[in-house]
Amino acid sequence: MKDYYKTLGVSRDATEAQIKSAYRKLAMECHPDRNPGDKACEDRFKEVNEAYSCLGNAQKRAHYDRFGTAEPGGPGMGGFGAGFGGFSADFTDVFDSIFGDFFGGFGGRRGPRRARGSDLRYDLDVDLFESAAGTEKVIDVLKWENCSSCGGSGSKSGKRQTCPDCGGKGQTRYQQGFFMVSKTCSKCQGAGTVVTDPCTACGGQGKTRNPKKVSVKIPPGVDTGTRLKMTGEGEPGEHGGPPGDLYIVINVRPHEFFHREGPDLFCKVPLKFSQAARGAEIEVPGLDGMHKLKIPSGTQPGTAFTLKGKGIQRLGARGKGDQIVVVDVAVPKHLSRRQKEILDEFDKLGGEDAHEDFKSRLKNIFAGS
Repeated sequence: MKDYYKTLGVSRDATEAQIKSAYRKLAMECHPDRNPGDKACEDRFKEVNEAYSCLGNAQKRAHYDRFGTAEPGGPGMGGFGAGFGGFSADFTDVFDSIFGDFFGGFGGRRGPRRARGSDLRYDLDVDLFESAAGTEKVIDVLKWENCSSCGGSGSKSGKRQTCPDCGGKGQTRYQQGFFMVSKTCSKCQGAGTVVTDPCTACGGQGKTRNPKKVSVKIPPGVDTGTRLKMTGEGEPGEHGGPPGDLYIVINVRPHEFFHREGPDLFCKVPLKFSQAARGAEIEVPGLDGMHKLKIPSGTQPGTAFTLKGKGIQRLGARGKGDQIVVVDVAVPKHLSRRQKEILDEFDKLGGEDAHEDFKSRLKNIFAGS
């Protein structure tokens, strides 16, 4: 796992201002425009940007601190193509919001920045039969939505005023040495407008967190840990940006009779001594009903029988696994007088005697030692 705090040279409890300051310093030091042809500086510049893309965003930083990744789906933010020319839109936004026109080529953007909405995670419990056959569930997901009272404006009157600091551009410019620097307006946070009469329902945020019903189709064969992606069902984007995604993480509840290993289904079935000795035909339960199973005579405890294709659908593939039936010979704890007499008679009739065979092999082993 990449240590973004180490990359920026800050502690894990660093403030937003400290992180931003560290990024500004490092980015200026190793920017390729200042170090033409220096591959090491180029790589370092990419690492610094990747770290700030995560730690400079409160939601991504919180997710990184908890799970070790910037957001669900993979470590870090990625965001780079081949070579220095492959920067993503995320990088341009991050760099431009701090340095503006400082190096040229990144500036010129005006107005609020479109931002993708955050991804959401929902842990969903299903039972074994639902995971095997597939099902559909309706879940309630808490999501930010435009406030119904103010229509998402954040204003009681429904009108926002042009920001007095940036004049509606979402950015402010100032002179720093020989350079003109552009940065996100601190008063309107890049929106270009401000609220002067906050909505009482949302406190001026323009959004409220409400449960939303989402229908989830669960394909056959899912198992604990399976992650289903629902594109566009995450948090809404900012200023017209695309919404995030919703990730459904499956947990299959244990079953009292069956347990699975991948697509194979296992179960244990008790047999009477007489059934194991002389053979029998029994019925065993399966996912799709009862199945007949022939038990040959002389079956030993722990013998496994395979019912081909009676297991669980392979996720994303054709065919099913097998059902493995393990037999367990049940020895009665209490015998009637008549049962004891019959067993005594059985012993007198002779036949295989496993214990005598065992003693005979022991004699041979110790006799030769």
